[in-house]
Amino acid sequence: MIDRLRSPLTQWTAIVPMLAVVLLVFTWGRDVPGAVVVLVTLVLAGAVLAAVHHAEVVAHRVGEPFGSLVLAIAVTIIEVALIVTLMADGGDKSATLARDTVFAAVMITCNGIVGLCLLVASLRHGLAVFNAEGTGAALATVATLATLSLVLPTFTTSKPGPEFSSAQLTFAALSSLVLYGLFVTTQTVRHRDYFLPITRQGEIIHADDHADAPSGRTAALSLGLLALALVGVVGLAKGVSPTIESGVEAAGMPAAVVGVIIALLVLLPETIAALRSARRDRVQTSLNLALGSAMASIGLTIPAVALASIWLSGPLVLGLGATHMVLLALTVVVSSLTVVPGRATPLQGGVHLVLFAAYLELAVNP
Repeated sequence: MIDRLRSPLTQWTAIVPMLAVVLLVFTWGRDVPGAVVVLVTLVLAGAVLAAVHHAEVVAHRVGEPFGSLVLAIAVTIIEVALIVTLMADGGDKSATLARDTVFAAVMITCNGIVGLCLLVASLRHGLAVFNAEGTGAALATVATLATLSLVLPTFTTSKPGPEFSSAQLTFAALSSLVLYGLFVTTQTVRHRDYFLPITRQGEIIHADDHADAPSGRTAALSLGLLALALVGVVGLAKGVSPTIESGVEAAGMPAAVVGVIIALLVLLPETIAALRSARRDRVQTSLNLALGSAMASIGLTIPAVALASIWLSGPLVLGLGATHMVLLALTVVVSSLTVVPGRATPLQGGVHLVLFAAYLELAVNP
């Protein structure tokens, strides 16, 4: 990997993030013609690839599991800012935006990314191996956060509708922050070994012996360019959303499909990075990225929208419907059975991908 990072051909990874931000400044809040939409889409794709490159540089410098946190937290922070901005501008029609976005992120990461990585790793290497202790802890945290924030509001009675009262929303926000903080501490300090890749004999891989880590200056530059690339990805994804909305409406699909498409675009850098790790037989790194992204999406979004609800006038609907609760429950059960053995075959990857396909099908045809 380090040879690729040092290649002169990677200079485009410094130009594209800056180009994406410049293009974002000139297109933000404006109706753009079709030719510009094509340009935005191309730059968006380049920004995604640049983000993956710079995330790999930073991850190689700081090592695992810190490297997996960089991309997951960076994407989620920008995604949260985008959600709050859209809620502030959308009024009542954005009441379910936070719920739909968070649930889409959970299904994409826990079924789409996890299933794809397990399938790729098991087909390429015969068996996908990972640390069941660390992955199980991450899954338990995701399941708890999702249940507290997305399931309970459907059954509470303090406020009509699938909404939390102010006290309940405050509790959910504080619980999300506490659980996420505890997990990050466990992952990076107290039990760091649980989240490192392992060999087929169960030995921990502390570092990649074949490559020297980039310098601190290179890593710092990549960190800055990673932030620029992610701003460009999320901002340009919002910029092309009117075109996506028009296409979805013309196809006769529900408006919720737009949120799914935007979530897929935003999570594309993490998907590519996770797949690269899976191809290198570093499945634990892939799972760190996937489950860490799901956890950060809930753990940071819910407190942010709870704080924003102080000045937002519209309702905040967090409770899932019956169909989505069934999908969430099935995802937790299947994920638990996948994690317990610490290894997976193509079957497990296929099961997760079928669940993801079911989610997409029901989003298009509810």
